[in-house]
Amino acid sequence: MFCNQCQEALNNTACTSSGVCGKKKSTADLEDLLTFVSKGIACICDSVGEIDSVTGLRIFEDMFTCVTNVTFDDPDLIERIESSLKLRDVLKAKYEISGEGMHESVHWSPESLDDLLAKAEEVTVGDSDNEDIASLRQLIVYGLRGVGAYGEHAKVLGYEQNGIYLDVAKLLAATTKDLEVAALIDLVMKTGKTSVDVMALLDEANTKTYGSPVATEVNIGVSNKPGILISGHDLKDMEMLLEQTEGTGVDVYTHGEMLPAHYYPKFKGYDHFIGNYGDAWWNQNSDFENFNGVILMTTNCIVKPKGSYKDRIFTTGMVRFPGVTNIEGDGNGQKDFSALIEQAKTCGPPKEIETGKIIGGFAHQQVFDLADKVVDAVKSGAIKKFVVMAGCDGRQKIRGYYTEVAKQLPKDTVILTAGCAKYRYNKLELGDIGGIPRILDAGQCNDSYSLALIALKLKEVFGLEDINDLPIAYDIAWYEQKAVTVLLALLHLGVKGIRLGPTLPAFLSRNVAQVLVDNFDIKGIGTPSEDVVAMVPHAAAAAAQKNVIAAPLAGLVS
Repeated sequence: MFCNQCQEALNNTACTSSGVCGKKKSTADLEDLLTFVSKGIACICDSVGEIDSVTGLRIFEDMFTCVTNVTFDDPDLIERIESSLKLRDVLKAKYEISGEGMHESVHWSPESLDDLLAKAEEVTVGDSDNEDIASLRQLIVYGLRGVGAYGEHAKVLGYEQNGIYLDVAKLLAATTKDLEVAALIDLVMKTGKTSVDVMALLDEANTKTYGSPVATEVNIGVSNKPGILISGHDLKDMEMLLEQTEGTGVDVYTHGEMLPAHYYPKFKGYDHFIGNYGDAWWNQNSDFENFNGVILMTTNCIVKPKGSYKDRIFTTGMVRFPGVTNIEGDGNGQKDFSALIEQAKTCGPPKEIETGKIIGGFAHQQVFDLADKVVDAVKSGAIKKFVVMAGCDGRQKIRGYYTEVAKQLPKDTVILTAGCAKYRYNKLELGDIGGIPRILDAGQCNDSYSLALIALKLKEVFGLEDINDLPIAYDIAWYEQKAVTVLLALLHLGVKGIRLGPTLPAFLSRNVAQVLVDNFDIKGIGTPSEDVVAMVPHAAAAAAQKNVIAAPLAGLVS
């Protein structure tokens, strides 16, 4: 095991015996082998210049499976590896490819389970003794793991593009080739383009299926009825659950990154869709225990369930955890949630942990509808700066940095957010600017695409040639590979000066990190007070006028 794909990598280097996330060495090794097999499939598609939707979706699902906190189930991974090997061999026969002279992933086959497990211990994602080559290959693969997740979400709703499938196959295949650093850097940027393409596709899938998100106040209190708490990201699962619980006396609540489901018009007609419960993914042990009812995990972000609720948590989609019942879909993707509903009826109502409302739903169309108001506020000086604080949340204390930044930003700044990073500040009373909330939540992590569209729209409105001339600063938090996808998308769009924290990725070699610094002015975070002044220079004067000197938070800076 040598896993450094997430922000929690041990000592910001790598987990080598077991994962900080709770993943076993065997699980991490099997995930690397699954990616190895995906590379073999990709090499075949790259060599013939074509890919079908079945193969494209298989690559997407296998890449998605390897995202942090998706699966902890070795038997499921072994089954996936064996199934993907069969598909690879079908493709070899179809195109009359022997695999001779091609990358090992095209022709390797295990003779036994022991052989498979031994290979899992051997393969690595970077697959190079040159740390810069390995780093760039990892950057591409981890970005593609996020692409796979977003592409799978779109396919569930019936949206896919063979062009994206083929782009992913070509990029994945390229990580097996003997390429120099310059060529790999070019491929990193192409991964950024593919990231933009897949997020645009998912945005189209979500909005055409459920309507464009609208500004919405979401209840964070509870009712007196039993409930089901749905967490993760999959809106199709959300739709099926709401349909099947209607009229049953069981209420539905969102958790974590399912909060933005409340913003979609399609879901507003369900009276039993009560609100959002709890906070970000890493708080699920306490949130799920307090909820009392049934929990449905639809995608990644699961952590080891506590005994107090393990008998009332279910998984579906790609996510798996040993000992937790998984709900499979039929051939048409339809799922039967009746077991969850019947069990929920026997549970007590959720324990109330907070009351009130939070506002969100400011995806690109909603902000475009408010464009005149926003532009007038900028022109008048009422809004002096936008700060993009999108990305992931996590359990490390250093992430209190983002709460402090939000508190210390001057009252003439607006926070643009997406992803679960919002939970560090979305319940703060930050007020509004002329009716415009100071926190504009676009939605899930994939809705960071909306923030890019908003920036491009403002660039157009103000007649600017460079997106970096806008009064926008970027203070991004990351945790797993979908955040890598978002970062590469922003770099492809030309965004510079991004602060990335709470630590820089462990898989970036010193030289690769320097390339990002030199070309995109990527930087790590400092103290909240230092970074607020750097992003919003007039913040120092504003603080001085109020005699408020923001002290650095002890222990925050890595």
